[in-house]
Amino acid sequence: MSTINRQKISVTLISGTILFMGGMTACGKTQTSETLVTEAKQYQQKGDNKAAIIQLKNALQKNPDDVEARFLLGSIYNENADFLSAEKELRKALSLGMSPAKVSPYLGKTLLMQGKFQMVLDEIKQTTGENESAEISSLRGNAYLALGKGKEAKESFEQALKHKPDFPDALIGLAKHSISEQSIDSAIFLSDQAVTKNPQDANALLFKGDLLRAQGKTGPALAAYDQALKLQPDNHSAHINKAFLEIDAGKFDVAKAELDAARKASPNNLITIYAQALLDFRQGKHTVAMESLQQVLRIAPEHMPSILLAGAVQHSLGSMSQAEQHLKKYLEKNPDNLYARKLMISTLLKSRRTQDAIDVLSPTLKDAQQQDDVQLFALAGESYMQAGDFTKASEYFTKASTLAPKAAELHTALGLSKLALGENDRAVAEMETAVALDTQSPKAGILLVMTHIRLKEYDKALAAAKTLEKDQPDNPLVHNLQGAAYIGKNDRTAARTSFEKTLSMQPTNFPAVMNLVQLDLWDKKPEAAKKRLAASLEQDKKNAQIMTALANLALSQDQTKEATTWLENASKENPDELQPALLLAAHYLRIGEKQEALSLAQKLQGSNSSNPDVLNILGQAQFANDDKPAALETYNRLAAMKPDSAPAQFLLASVHMAMQNLSAASNALNKALTLQPDYLKAQLALASLEVNKGNYEPAITIARQIQKQSAKSPLGYMLEGDVLMAQKKSDLAVKAYEQAYAISKNGPLVIKLHSSLTLAGKNNEANSRLTQWLKEHPADTATRNYFAGTYLAKKKSKEAIEQYEIILQQEPKNVPALNNLAWLYQQEKDPRALKFAEKANQLAPDNPAILDTLGWMLVEQGNTSRGLPLLQKASSLAPNSAEIQYHLALGLAKSGDTTKARKELENLLGSKKNFSKIEEARALLKQL
Repeated sequence: MSTINRQKISVTLISGTILFMGGMTACGKTQTSETLVTEAKQYQQKGDNKAAIIQLKNALQKNPDDVEARFLLGSIYNENADFLSAEKELRKALSLGMSPAKVSPYLGKTLLMQGKFQMVLDEIKQTTGENESAEISSLRGNAYLALGKGKEAKESFEQALKHKPDFPDALIGLAKHSISEQSIDSAIFLSDQAVTKNPQDANALLFKGDLLRAQGKTGPALAAYDQALKLQPDNHSAHINKAFLEIDAGKFDVAKAELDAARKASPNNLITIYAQALLDFRQGKHTVAMESLQQVLRIAPEHMPSILLAGAVQHSLGSMSQAEQHLKKYLEKNPDNLYARKLMISTLLKSRRTQDAIDVLSPTLKDAQQQDDVQLFALAGESYMQAGDFTKASEYFTKASTLAPKAAELHTALGLSKLALGENDRAVAEMETAVALDTQSPKAGILLVMTHIRLKEYDKALAAAKTLEKDQPDNPLVHNLQGAAYIGKNDRTAARTSFEKTLSMQPTNFPAVMNLVQLDLWDKKPEAAKKRLAASLEQDKKNAQIMTALANLALSQDQTKEATTWLENASKENPDELQPALLLAAHYLRIGEKQEALSLAQKLQGSNSSNPDVLNILGQAQFANDDKPAALETYNRLAAMKPDSAPAQFLLASVHMAMQNLSAASNALNKALTLQPDYLKAQLALASLEVNKGNYEPAITIARQIQKQSAKSPLGYMLEGDVLMAQKKSDLAVKAYEQAYAISKNGPLVIKLHSSLTLAGKNNEANSRLTQWLKEHPADTATRNYFAGTYLAKKKSKEAIEQYEIILQQEPKNVPALNNLAWLYQQEKDPRALKFAEKANQLAPDNPAILDTLGWMLVEQGNTSRGLPLLQKASSLAPNSAEIQYHLALGLAKSGDTTKARKELENLLGSKKNFSKIEEARALLKQL
């Protein structure tokens, strides 16, 4: 939908240049007494500028200070549009003493053609002498015109005509001024006058052709250019302008012939190079076109048509950031150019910068003159679709499809917008219309099938897919969609057949591979899934998606090391792709490899300093490595880069909260909610801040906002219950939790209900609800773990043991359950205690709680040689745990090291920490 019609680009590009493009042929005459210069002049008169340049260079080899040779060489370079070389030679002529009155008209022209308009005004002064004065006044007028100073421009052109009444450059200048004033009739009159009064002036004919061309009068324009070529057969400007017209007409071979003629006359002409870029662009040769444009922009960086074309080319190449840079520069000078504006909107949409696209779009939509622009309405529809405003999207797609009722893509887009609004029947109808309108492309048909699948209308999806298959029997996507419909019908056998048919047509079809992998996993055949992915990787050895899928499969089987290897390989084999590296960095963070994550993120940031995803992962890595100031700086950069991003403000708030800067955190959260009032993460975080400050009413207000904006979500009621619990209003909290539970029955809510009912004094009801839940959901180990913990807190060991044993039957590697059960067995003198403690330690060797359990158990059994080191390690990992410090002191005492034991106890009791064994600790200290 966002593709801009390339057929319109030529007229747009021309309109920016007609005010300044004229003939490139110099009209000055030189005189010299030197033989080589005389020969050069003769060649020039014959139109053989190449030979003239050779002779002039020969002359300068003999006498580098030959002022006439310098001047003549500069004038010929001007004719050939080699303006940098022209400027160099003309300035050299001035420095050798040639009269400014003679050089200035030529120097002014070369500066003008390079876009150095202010330099023309600063350096080219008015001189005495009728001819020179008219020429220089006209040059200054053109410079003023280019700088947008219409009044001064007009005065300069009129001044030229006072000295030389029918001077063509001045008449043409006034005509350009009339164009800038939107007075086309005046421009036509002045153009005709310039031709009539100067019938042998090729530049006047060229301008007339340009004016006719801008009016869309192709035939008369070509006639004017042909007349100019009769006067000057090698006039490159006439050839180039004819080429532009032929490009517009799609006559690319004819255009190429004209460009070849122009190139022959002037090999280094920048306009020729620009025209070649335009021809290549229109033929889809985008890379070649960009190479030509880079040549132009290196020499003339302010050439607006090249800047606009560069934006269009980069858009076509998919380089949206570069396209945006060019288009932004162009629109700064030409804000009313509709083509450039539409191209900018499309570019921003492709970059997912939706709000920026809408900002560029809005003033254009208000322009009453654009009310029948199909492309503009289509872009508006796409913009609001991307923004999630489906009502507006539907409105603009409707307008566009009304103006272009036979455009299948518009009906498809309208169908998608209706689907988003829940108008399912209308959505399907629009897509069916699109299918009927476009029988050649499968796009509309595919979207129709996908729509039926989304609506869970699997039989209709299959019927539409079968119809599509008749026209597209070899399209693998059609068979893949059939498989998806069969999955919806729970017909896995038929689904597998469809996916395998897809792969028979396209062995590297990744969606089909993943669908078959999913079927393998549903059939509890993970090794078959792994084998399938490995076989697919053999056919495409560097495919990052397949390696990522293998990593995810390994993670699902708790094979972290293998998953890491796959993700590292994906990044290594695709060093120029950002996504595999980002996934690897996120994986490092997930498995606790904090330093590796930081190193990788810093490396990525070096080559992708302005990429928001890279800044995000860098901030996460810095935060994980406890470098909160660095994380804050990174997220500040991210927020500055994306000032309209609520998630960026939330990340800032998270770091501020970790740094205990609650005021700054609150400001960032409020800003996030200003940008996105329904941003749930920010709402919950702000409510938590308010509760911590004792401001319960604002937190309740947020909870009720969430309830209104998400009526089908339990989160608003859960938050209200949490706030009421913080206020110790357990009876009211029960009611809020009950409302949440009515919306979504889940384990965490059962736990909240149990806690609130218990605090409200309703112990029997609390236990009954929890028991009933676990009876209905016996595999909910998280809730059962909570239940066991309540028994543990009440010192009901047997009941707690029963619950932990059930957990371990379901999850033998559940570390907290193993540790707690070991401790309970120890209290009950059950010999299995040590076995469970050892197993917990094997699974989590650096957990201080587990080290404490095992170490204390060994000390109690008299094995201080093994138990004491474990307690010392636990103490170093958790230096603020009073229970662990007491166990260590007791272990030291039992080992006979009373001095260290006494020191540990003195430090512990001196810290004023309260713990369950404080009296035993005091008694032990007295004994020591």
